[in-house]
Amino acid sequence: MSFPSEQTGRRTFLRGLGACITLPGMTSLAGAATAAKTGSRGLTASGAPLRTAYLYVPNGVIMDKWRPDGFGSDFKFNESMAPLERFRNDLQIVKGFAQVEGNPGKDGAGDHARANATFLTGARPLRTSGANLKVGISADQLAARFLAAETRLPSLELTCERVRNTGACDAGYSCAYQYNISWRSEHLPATPESNPRAVFERIYGSGSPEERTANAARRHVEQKSILDFVQDSARRMEQRLGREDREKLDEYLTGVREVEQRIERVERLGPPADPGRPAPDGTPRDYREHIRILFDMMLLAFQSDSTRVVSFLIGHDGSNRSFRDIGVSGGHHDLSHHGKDEEKMELVSRIDRFYSEELAYFLERMKEAKDADGNSLLHNSMVVWGSGLSDGHWHTHVDLPIVVAGNAGGKFQPGRHVDLGETPLNNLFVRMLEEVGMPGKSFGDSTGSERRV
Repeated sequence: MSFPSEQTGRRTFLRGLGACITLPGMTSLAGAATAAKTGSRGLTASGAPLRTAYLYVPNGVIMDKWRPDGFGSDFKFNESMAPLERFRNDLQIVKGFAQVEGNPGKDGAGDHARANATFLTGARPLRTSGANLKVGISADQLAARFLAAETRLPSLELTCERVRNTGACDAGYSCAYQYNISWRSEHLPATPESNPRAVFERIYGSGSPEERTANAARRHVEQKSILDFVQDSARRMEQRLGREDREKLDEYLTGVREVEQRIERVERLGPPADPGRPAPDGTPRDYREHIRILFDMMLLAFQSDSTRVVSFLIGHDGSNRSFRDIGVSGGHHDLSHHGKDEEKMELVSRIDRFYSEELAYFLERMKEAKDADGNSLLHNSMVVWGSGLSDGHWHTHVDLPIVVAGNAGGKFQPGRHVDLGETPLNNLFVRMLEEVGMPGKSFGDSTGSERRV
């Protein structure tokens, strides 16, 4: 490897540069309406922005208490999904979706790592605990690339977990597989942020409203100078590198170009407006509060059209979190291996209901918020909620618990419980990519675009 110290220093510098150059960006609600009229991609028929959210919960569900009774529009929510009753006309519960690359195959154990890694990529992760990661670009990042010119931030990646991207976690799989659902490339995860204050500052900047405005203008000038320096230095460095290091440098420069494009978007879209609320204090200790404040950040990002693509790893698969506030002192993962023990299954169903309550919170906020065209944000959104496992005890990757909320601006058919038969989950992602303007894209094991939702 050529010049390791210089390479390491520049990698570190690029990470710092990314944090520095992630400028805040937020239009007012009126500005969002203007953006909707002038944007050429990712719009509903009314001209409003079409938002996409991917929400992941861990360890599957107790299906007998989760899945509704009956199909079509005449269905009845079961115990675990009862908190979603008031949104029955805003969502679909879909039976039959599968991510078969999560199955053991020749790889054996490691279902939790594969559940996370395959959920949005549709690709089988390379079993490794080293740096040679390989899985596939995720559906959210395909959408983010396609819509990047339309918003200040191509996407947001959120989590309530303390992310680990190195070392071994599940049966010899890298922790990067288990703590990420979004992947920028087959080798590079889009690491999610857990600190609500950091998310807020990524959207708006830090300090008071006046300080945010002044800081954004100053950074804008400084960052152009930094980019010029980085690109000149990289060109000089390239002449001294071997093949492998050239590939790494090319990946580095791709990141630099993305930063440059981000600056150009800020120039085109104008300065950010004041959000009308202070930054969060930091990361809450209470799990429910943590989930909800990150949902609030999602809402602000969607309202302002700061981004149209968000993924939220609410909990990583294999999570052994306890839920003492709802009477569950045991760890979620331990309990999910219930062995048909009724008491354990009842405790897991309480956790399933907890997550339904949090989805209901988000849907309520989205439904209350009015969009530029007079519809709700929820109407003009596609929200996928689900897990990469169906049954946490048997580690099944078929018949996944999937909820599709929102109306995609009038393109979806909410208000139903629908049985598709075994169908690649990737067919749904193909359909969602089509709705934002990417027709004809195959993805993972997709067999077509899922038109039945």
